[in-house]
Amino acid sequence: MVKLEEVADEDLTAPQTGPLGGDDDWNTDDDDNSDASSTTSSIDPDETFLERLSALQSMIPAKQRQAASSAVAAVTGWVKGTLGFGGKALWVISTSSLLLGVPWALAYAEEQQMIEMEREMKMQQSANDLLTPGATTQAAPRM
Repeated sequence: MVKLEEVADEDLTAPQTGPLGGDDDWNTDDDDNSDASSTTSSIDPDETFLERLSALQSMIPAKQRQAASSAVAAVTGWVKGTLGFGGKALWVISTSSLLLGVPWALAYAEEQQMIEMEREMKMQQSANDLLTPGATTQAAPRM
């Protein structure tokens, strides 16, 4: 059988150290320089930003940290997915336009050029008819 024995903690029964005369004995610096010196003395020059950020971890509860982390992960995943899909879609559109659009544009330009040449030929023929009315375009046979 186990017997439990209570052990008194010496630190709890020991008197606290502090000023003996009351609250007036505490050193309160009312100087204007004290604010500047106290802020610079509390900052460790060797401490990096990441170390300071990780020290804030104990201030934020684990549930809120997890919620923030999952929200950031969700947004990051959504952005990566959107950019990935957009890049693939842009690749498909650009290659399709090059493979299908360029030959179509060349054929269309050639067709327009042929139509323009036919129009010029008709204009020349009508101009010849106006200049020489009654003349035939065929040469008379010689004998």
